This record gives sequence, structure tokens and C-alpha cells, in this order.
Amino acid sequence: MNGILPFPDIGEIAFSLGPLDFRWYGLSYAAGLLLGWLYVRRLVANERLWGGPAPITRDDVDDFLLWATLGVVLGGRLGYVLFYQPGFYFQNPLEIFNLQKGGMAFHGAAVAVTLVALIFAKRRGISFPALTDVVTAAVPIGLFFGRLANFVNGELWGRVTDVPWAMIFPKADDSPRHPSQLYEAALEGLVLFVVLRIATHYGRKLQRPGFVSGLFLLGYGLARGFVEHFYRQPDLTHPISIHTPLTPGLAYSIPMVLFGIYLIYSFSRRKS
Repeated sequence: MNGILPFPDIGEIAFSLGPLDFRWYGLSYAAGLLLGWLYVRRLVANERLWGGPAPITRDDVDDFLLWATLGVVLGGRLGYVLFYQPGFYFQNPLEIFNLQKGGMAFHGAAVAVTLVALIFAKRRGISFPALTDVVTAAVPIGLFFGRLANFVNGELWGRVTDVPWAMIFPKADDSPRHPSQLYEAALEGLVLFVVLRIATHYGRKLQRPGFVSGLFLLGYGLARGFVEHFYRQPDLTHPISIHTPLTPGLAYSIPMVLFGIYLIYSFSRRKS
């Protein structure tokens, strides 16, 4: 047991106000949406990044926040139910609404937010690729807080390891494991945010609507796949793990990588 770091048992509840419990999981989503919204507003207000006025306005961003929130929550939950635990929830349908136990899937949220963004862009008569570009530029903020919440909750732990920073997660077993949630927070959150920031602020890629969205899909898929393959404990009971050498998260990320490459190639020379 020498060299194993103790798991910081912070607890799933951040604070309580009367009968209401505010959980780290919910607060992470709130923080990601709020900070992401503020960041997107700054992006659309910076004409230097667009080579002139942005094709979307701050009012568009403000109004889209509610749409995005619904997409994240509903899509994330339905994605988890359908992609990761369909058998359990089909047998226990009322548990679908029990969000206090967690259970959100990024891939489901990504699909839902893309669909609502398409509908919103058509209703407003604004550029759909430009909208997805500024949204995806901010998504790593939410991913960072979400992975930290996974860590605080002691869920989605890593594989057994003997690295000096290994931890024992009480909800898993007594084996030292990779804190893979922190790896994902670093790669999907911090590193990906910096990559996209370089693209938007130094590469002027917002002037090629669709490019940043492709770069996000490529970067997220690679980061998620890397951690899934080498460090995160796979769900060995999932049909994908049973019938293929892939983990569910890796399998769902491959299409993102391929589509990201396609978008980068398609929009690399196109100007708004």
C-alpha cells in the first residue's frame, strides 16, 4: 500500500439548503453551461476573430443557452440509457428519471445539442457551422468540470495499476487504480480547450465555419479514445465489450474522429 494516494472522500453533496441537496454533479453542469455561455459571448463579440462582425449575435447566444441546456440534460440522460445501460433501464423505467444517481453520456448530449443547434439556426436564419464552432470551442469547459465531478463521486475509475499516484476508489474495490477521471479532465478539458483556443484566436479558424467543430470532434475522440484504451476501466458487461475488442466509449468516439477529419478537410479552405 506504500505510495498509494488516499481518495479524497469529499462526498457527493456540496451543500444543502433546507431540504434541497446540491450535488457536485449538478453543480458541475451548471458551472460548465454558465462559463461556456460567457465564453461564447466573448467569442462572438470579438470581430478580430471573424474578420468583421460575427454571423451570430450575443442575443442569439443568450437565447440558445436554454436550448443547449435542454439538449445537454435530455440528450445526455437518454444517451446513457440507450448507449450504456439499456437492459437495466428497460427493466426499471422509473430509474430513467432518477438523475440524483448520475448517469449521463457525452455522446448522447453531443447528438442532442447538434440537433437543437440545427433547428435553432434554421429558425433564426443564422449560420449553423458558425454556431457549432463557438459552442464546441466552449464545450471543453463543461467537460473539465464534469470529469472533476466524476472524480469527486468516485465513479468511472481507471484500471488497476502500480503507478505512484494510484488511488483506491471505495465504490470499486481495494485495488489501486488510475484516477482516469483526472486524465480525462486534463485532456478533454484543459488540453482540448487550449488547442481550440489557438485555432480560434491565432489560426483565425472561425473565419472557416465548420473547421473548429471538426477540430473539436477529432480532439475529443482522440483524447477519449486514448484514456479509454489505456487507463479507464471498461464496462466488460456491455455488448460492445463482449463482442468486440473495443470499449463502448472508444467505439462511440471513432465516428467522431472520422467525421471531425472530414469537417476539417471540407472547411479548411472555405471562407464565410
